[in-house]
Amino acid sequence: MHSLTLYGTGLSGHVHRVRLLLSLLGLKADWVEADARVRKSPDFLALNPLGQVPVLVDNGTVISDSNAILLWLVKRYAPDSGWLPQDLAEEVQVHQWLAKAAGEIRYGVASARLIRQFSTAENYASAHDVAMKFLPQLASHLSDRQWLVGQRATLADVACYAYVACAPEGGISLQNWPAIRAWLRQVEALPGFVGLPPLPLPAEG
Repeated sequence: MHSLTLYGTGLSGHVHRVRLLLSLLGLKADWVEADARVRKSPDFLALNPLGQVPVLVDNGTVISDSNAILLWLVKRYAPDSGWLPQDLAEEVQVHQWLAKAAGEIRYGVASARLIRQFSTAENYASAHDVAMKFLPQLASHLSDRQWLVGQRATLADVACYAYVACAPEGGISLQNWPAIRAWLRQVEALPGFVGLPPLPLPAEG
């Protein structure tokens, strides 16, 4: 019998990736709310010395980093599901999008949201610049396809969805990119989809 415990916070896009995939796979995990106080505790730092969420504990195995957790869940519980394609070229493309989720998305739309919503000490001008370079590229990629990789939803879509969907919460409008908005609707229509709680929209920048 599988025993999964997920440590996270409800408003984190990184944590949302994991919660979304768990739901899409029909997996249940015990939830532990890990606010800033918890993340500084010795017990949590023993799980992840960086003090970051998400952290997944699977029958005693501890996995941190949201994208690593996505790979773990698919390879362990749904290896033939298509969330990580069997085709090598498509699998490599998924990993490229996971890298974008940790790179351009994290330091673009995600950073802008952190600054506008949580007053995180990051540079908004830099975040806005990264986002304005990445979003047109994403829109162009999606101009003739429904999904980021191949003909169905993959981990690429799961990893990239949350912070792009929440871009307006960081003052970055998606109105100029209908292909992106169509892709977001495709993800939201997946059976088992769960979203992030909405936050108030700041003035767009």
